[in-house]
Amino acid sequence: MYRTDELVRALNVRDLTDPAQGPHAMQQLIADLEAALDNPRQVRHHPLVPVEHNYEHLGYPADAITREARYTRYVSETCMLRSHTTAMIPHALKEVAPDVTLVGPGLVYRRDTVDRLHTGTPHQLEIWRISTHEERFEDLVDTVVTTLLPGKRYRMVDAQHPYTTHGKQIDVEHDGEWVEIGEGGRAARHVLKNHPHGLATGFGLDRILMLRKGIPDIRLLRNEDPRIATQMLDLTEYRPISRHPAAIRDISVMASINDDVETLGDRIRALVPEDVVEEIEILSETRTEDLPEHVQERLEALPGQKNVLIRVTMRAPERTLTDRETNEIRDRLLQGLRATAP
Repeated sequence: MYRTDELVRALNVRDLTDPAQGPHAMQQLIADLEAALDNPRQVRHHPLVPVEHNYEHLGYPADAITREARYTRYVSETCMLRSHTTAMIPHALKEVAPDVTLVGPGLVYRRDTVDRLHTGTPHQLEIWRISTHEERFEDLVDTVVTTLLPGKRYRMVDAQHPYTTHGKQIDVEHDGEWVEIGEGGRAARHVLKNHPHGLATGFGLDRILMLRKGIPDIRLLRNEDPRIATQMLDLTEYRPISRHPAAIRDISVMASINDDVETLGDRIRALVPEDVVEEIEILSETRTEDLPEHVQERLEALPGQKNVLIRVTMRAPERTLTDRETNEIRDRLLQGLRATAP
């Protein structure tokens, strides 16, 4: 469960989709899309939600792996920080009548890897079309993708989601590779309830904005350096600033046998500023019983644990980190990870 300080820190993360928290290019994406949609209605809810809104009401089975505490940010047994903006939809459906297009932007809270493309607090955008007559899913996807990423080729491949039927994953082509930007399908009957027809889509706004502007690192979306922050106010192409050298430190810690790069990444984000740690990589993992006895004693290794060698790449976007700073971060990570080891 989340401690009070962790919850306060999570809730204080700025939502870049919310104009009340200051202007950002992400809001321009949403405005452009609303102008292209039929009868849009924006919905926003507090990110602290009942667990049933995030899972049961959307059809997630009781044994779904995503429900595990290693992936979900539980606050109590019945409350959590939403893991997707789809959690807003069941409640919103009670307040609307066809024909309407629900537009639900906001922050979601994940345990995720640490690298230049991922964050533990990404922004998502739900687009649900509720209609009296059956409409084409392909038409909705085409409107969204061609509005947000004009000129990009896209494709849809089969996928499964608890809240849709005939589900699809939506990819766009970028630099010769296919990049996932969203998912969707026909809204499932158990979610629609009494509404006659519905189309459901959800998109990753951080990745879409990065593709739209040519932004190489997700941390730049929130960076406060004026040379960067001023470029995050519109949809013009990003102009790179001077690239500063990376500092690399390897650390060795004992962790639970079930820990992986996502759960360790989440703990690292809680210990150091996210805009400094560029990437973490697990170099090796060794179970306690496979360590030499003298190493087990030195590390105070316990059954059910493993020794993890982690490579931490640090790079501040606006300046060069000093050796003293990077060594202090390394020491803070060592102390913090050891203190939170099971």
